[in-house]
Amino acid sequence: MSARDQVDEQDPPDEREQLQEEIAQTREELGETVEALVNKADVKAQVHEKVEDTKEELHAKQEQVTVEVARVARQPTTYWGIAAAAAVLLLIGRMRRG
Repeated sequence: MSARDQVDEQDPPDEREQLQEEIAQTREELGETVEALVNKADVKAQVHEKVEDTKEELHAKQEQVTVEVARVARQPTTYWGIAAAAAVLLLIGRMRRG
């Protein structure tokens, strides 16, 4: 019989259960720590995750811009603004030629 077994036998049942719970908690924390270290060391997976995150962000931005452009294009003042800009460009072009 080892010294640890002797100590366990001498401990009251509540204390023994508490120690077993602490051991289980420590094992769980150790497992989480090891998993975090493995993930941190996996550079390829980190790069892949970053690429995927960036793709998602760009897709969301694209949707926002598309909605905004569609909203602005539906406004009647946009047509007049485009027409005015075209007229100004035509006038500038004619002034340079003539």
